[in-house]
Amino acid sequence: MAGIGFGTWSWGNQLLWGYDPDRDDPELSATLQEAVAGGLALVDTADSYGTGRFNGRSEALLGRILEDCSGELRSRLTVATKLAPFPWRLGRRGFDRAFAASQARLHGHLQRVQLHWSTARYAPWQEGALLDGLADLVQQGRVSELGVSNLGPRRLRALQARLAARGIPLRSVQVQMSLLAPDAIKAGGLKQTCSDLGIELLAYSPLALGVLTVSPGDLPPECTRLRAGLFRRLLPGSEALRAAMATVAVAHRASLAQVALNWCRAHGAMPLPGLRRVHQAQDAVAALAWSLSDEERDQLDALALACSARMPANPFMSA
Repeated sequence: MAGIGFGTWSWGNQLLWGYDPDRDDPELSATLQEAVAGGLALVDTADSYGTGRFNGRSEALLGRILEDCSGELRSRLTVATKLAPFPWRLGRRGFDRAFAASQARLHGHLQRVQLHWSTARYAPWQEGALLDGLADLVQQGRVSELGVSNLGPRRLRALQARLAARGIPLRSVQVQMSLLAPDAIKAGGLKQTCSDLGIELLAYSPLALGVLTVSPGDLPPECTRLRAGLFRRLLPGSEALRAAMATVAVAHRASLAQVALNWCRAHGAMPLPGLRRVHQAQDAVAALAWSLSDEERDQLDALALACSARMPANPFMSA
């Protein structure tokens, strides 16, 4: 059974998550410590996380918190960041400055570097050199592990083969995956590809930005305009799915969030829920204590695949 990690997209993001440093920052350290002490073993960030004047804030906050944690606690955690292949990052050394900046913000606490998305659809000449540069970082011992993000099965196989030719293992692929974004579990999908290649599957947005935490009949929480629009669009069409989740939750004395996380785990994926409150960390930790039955997983699979409500696809996702 896959473990559970957590993400830091909301740390510094005002547009989607309504980040307020005075309100949010004081609780982040306790949230991380609660998560890691409870067994959440991977934290994910990115050099592009943080909006406007808070650009890079997610890595900076994470680095500051980790610096203040004990070495024993840090030893339990894999820290992963993603580097964005912006158009001005070119050539085999195109990520050098970005990697150094991430390392500085994270105070050197970094084990896995990831390509944030593939450029194969719009700038195929850019991708190979940038990937080779990331592989160089691993060969030079500057970072331990290499991952990718937002890749479909075909592109994943191509990048894995390129790295394998150099003897560099591809540790993980990170994609949007939830009961409202279930494409990975389809026949021939990413779940099967990861199993074939021995690559860890990481599921971001496993709670569908909070949609999957709303009990049937309940009103959505107060949130930003962007998330409010998503709730209005997805809640009606996901009512039957969330009702089935609620039944499972009652049977396990669990929350809807725990059901959503354990659905990912039941398919061999490590979910990365976003955490910024201690109670959210405690809920994610509690999901480690139980798992879906095969019957529960199959029922949720059928409802998810038939559901008319779907999360918007990431525009950078490759085939």
